[in-house]
Amino acid sequence: MYQRSILDNQLRVLTSTMEHTRSVAITICVGAGSRYESLELAGISHFIEHLPFKGTKNWPTAQEVSEAIEGAGGMMNASTDREMTSFWCKVAQPNFETAFSVLLDMILNPLLDPVEVEKEREVIQEELRMTYDHPSYRADLLIDEALWPDQAMGRDVGGTPESVSQISLESIREYMEQQYNPANTVIAVAGNVTHQQVVDLVGEATSQWQPRTSLDWEPATDGAPEPVVRVEQRRTDQSHVCIALPGLSLEDPDRFTLAILNIILGDGMSSRLFQNLREQQSLAYDVGSSSSNFRDCGSIVVYCGVEPKKCRAAIKAVVDEFRNIHEEPPAQEINKAKEYAKGRMLLRMEDTRAVAGWLGGQEILQGHVSTPEEVVQKIDSITPEDIARVGRRLFDPDKLRLAVVGPHRSDKLFRKLLRF
Repeated sequence: MYQRSILDNQLRVLTSTMEHTRSVAITICVGAGSRYESLELAGISHFIEHLPFKGTKNWPTAQEVSEAIEGAGGMMNASTDREMTSFWCKVAQPNFETAFSVLLDMILNPLLDPVEVEKEREVIQEELRMTYDHPSYRADLLIDEALWPDQAMGRDVGGTPESVSQISLESIREYMEQQYNPANTVIAVAGNVTHQQVVDLVGEATSQWQPRTSLDWEPATDGAPEPVVRVEQRRTDQSHVCIALPGLSLEDPDRFTLAILNIILGDGMSSRLFQNLREQQSLAYDVGSSSSNFRDCGSIVVYCGVEPKKCRAAIKAVVDEFRNIHEEPPAQEINKAKEYAKGRMLLRMEDTRAVAGWLGGQEILQGHVSTPEEVVQKIDSITPEDIARVGRRLFDPDKLRLAVVGPHRSDKLFRKLLRF
């Protein structure tokens, strides 16, 4: 599926040649995220993600950067999470070399003009205010705080308006110099190009880029040894509810089993939660679950939006489904979940951007890449006994976490619901 090279400066280059495609996608992954930040610099990784789009050495304005890609019909963007920052673009194959030059210039030669930095600071603070104004986003943030209190894993990746206001240009330059180094970076390319073509381009463009020692990421610590409830009172027409449990890390062999368990529980319209809360009880329009895996921890989170007076009934229904997941699922249900997981993954692998992200993300976080065929094999080997075993391993009532945003004054009525 892919080829991998490590250059003299420790930069890793991964490619997947997809000769049938007319596009090329480039993803640059950097080990920079909220887990690398001190409390005082909360949000600096996300702040830096914005700044290369404001201008580079060879494309000195924001308009020139965007036009270089969009003017050729391409797409580009970036994202920051807890453990990495990624910049990506997708273009028609004839425009690959230009797009590559733009993206690499953004990493190597951002202008970091003081005037533009201050303008973008205001933009980021508006982004944070927007997040605060969305109750469902607030519920997501509160459940992370409940899972990982008083640590980087539980903080908003974007920081706060107050922390962002205190980040200096000097701190930005120092952090970027330390984290944005070739030993802490992966370049992944997928599409109608050859591995050697990419390696030659990267090698020439990064010959002067020197490796450094990067910051360490902050390990996660366990939260309270009993259920945690966070309630934020808002004058809303819906109560936004997140119910979570600690999950599994990226290196845990049970994470594939948890992915199948999550599909059974709440991923898709045929899942137990959707059928129960929406189709049978009419408690919610939007309901589902997701599992997340990080370097040393993870989570499984259920979200639903419900009428406030139905909030307790919805929480009880979710807890009941948690209780039932301890049992072995019927063969038909587990087979459906397996096919759902494999089908979604294989369909994504037809897209060059998805393939580049697949390669870059696994390499930067795990140091190795599993092929789709290897993942399919692991999924096919999962048994009903495995599902029940992982259910018993994870679904501990003392580890339940609940976040509610809506017209509720107290958490007292919710606490007693968090019992199996």
